[in-house]
Amino acid sequence: MGREFELPDVGEGVAEGELVSWLVAEGDSVREEQPIAEVETDKALVEVPSPVDGTVSKLCADEGEVVPVGDVIVVFAVDGDAREEADSQTEREPEPDEDGTDARAPDEAETPDGRVFAPPSVRRLARELGVDIDDVSAAVSSGRVTETDVRAYASEDGTAEERAAVTDTGTAGQTEAAQRVAATSASGSAERPAAAGRETTLATPATRRVAAAAGVDIDDVPASENRDGHGVVTTEDVREYADSQRTVRTTDCETPTADTGPAGVGEDRPETREPYRGVRRTIGEAMVDSKATAPHVTHHDEIDVTELVETRAELEAHVDDRDGALTYMPFVMKACVAALEEYPIVNASLDEESDEIVTKHYYDIGVATATDAGLMVPVVEGVDRKGLLELAAEVSDLAERARERTIDPAELQGSTFTISNVGGIGGEYATPIINQPEVAILALGEITKKPRVVTDENGEDAIESRHVLPVSLSFDHRLIDGADGARFVNEVTEYLETPTLLLVE
Repeated sequence: MGREFELPDVGEGVAEGELVSWLVAEGDSVREEQPIAEVETDKALVEVPSPVDGTVSKLCADEGEVVPVGDVIVVFAVDGDAREEADSQTEREPEPDEDGTDARAPDEAETPDGRVFAPPSVRRLARELGVDIDDVSAAVSSGRVTETDVRAYASEDGTAEERAAVTDTGTAGQTEAAQRVAATSASGSAERPAAAGRETTLATPATRRVAAAAGVDIDDVPASENRDGHGVVTTEDVREYADSQRTVRTTDCETPTADTGPAGVGEDRPETREPYRGVRRTIGEAMVDSKATAPHVTHHDEIDVTELVETRAELEAHVDDRDGALTYMPFVMKACVAALEEYPIVNASLDEESDEIVTKHYYDIGVATATDAGLMVPVVEGVDRKGLLELAAEVSDLAERARERTIDPAELQGSTFTISNVGGIGGEYATPIINQPEVAILALGEITKKPRVVTDENGEDAIESRHVLPVSLSFDHRLIDGADGARFVNEVTEYLETPTLLLVE
């Protein structure tokens, strides 16, 4: 049979991953710990290693497919498997009856190795309903678990006897929603299926997102079951309903035509569509959550960093090439930590469940980094305890691994304050979105030369060309008042205008 390998939990709390690419092919020999596939989760791109030495017998998932954690993705042939399988088969071979038939009753067939036979959609449904698939398998009489089995087992009204007696009913392979839609289509009616148009529908956030993407009203989708008068709709119900509506629209037309989208969109206006998922979707959901939760206020200012530019140039001449480049980011990080120590409310978070303000007395700074997959925020821990060169090397390493998608998901979590550098691409001011659960984020613009009035030791004013850094601080107005936000920026300004002060920090 071979050694089946299930998609492991490749990240904390990850429920599924997109199989981006196979690094092996059927028939290839592999070593234990050799990478066999690249899987993208909502946090990072990770390599999945082989658990054994052997040969790839079968690839069970296609590239681009979203696979739930726990589903078999590959089967290996391991030395000794064939012999063990033959010996096992011999041990299981039943003695025939006198008429030559198998003496074992059909319902006595056992599932090999205790494995539950259930397709991915059924396993996904079990997770949505909070049901243990093993418990369902133990309750059914057939060897394969179906959606009907899962829903009956999960029903609050179902008795133990009813759950134990569950078998496939209706058309094989169809869910209840599919059967209702099929019945509606067979009658030639394009009316909404029964139970549609509910005032209240129970559905998970993921199911509602699928409905919105498909342009489907969640209240119109036939529910798989009812609880206290409210329909419970699953992701599969939404997809089947959306498919049925497309089928109905096509059959109603005498001459079906290709869906070219809005009026005026044709061959001269091509479009490309790609799935909205993985890291890109996680970023989007985090941004929406932040804007919907925290009342954002952005304070803009300019900092004369002429002395900082000169100081960095002097220090860079003494930096060993092996230490990497000394950028401005370590200076800004140290200045921010000094300001956070002075204004601890900016290094806090709001625990809404307990109604408590949580002030952090450690300084883990997130550095927003642009990647091909979207914005990631690697975290540099203990910035207050590290020197400029150490910070420069760590920021460079984290940013590089974030762009290559090899960074550990744990290194993208736990920051207390975030810095975003929009100046790297020529930006000046921004209104950055807070990286929750933090309460503030500082955006850096491009350092440029601007004319400034400078007062000399004699009190005489003169116009000079100075290096100026634009900054933008977005903060959560629930915790930080405008005055405190401005004072925080003033504190950062003091350290960046006089960088020698950082030497005593």
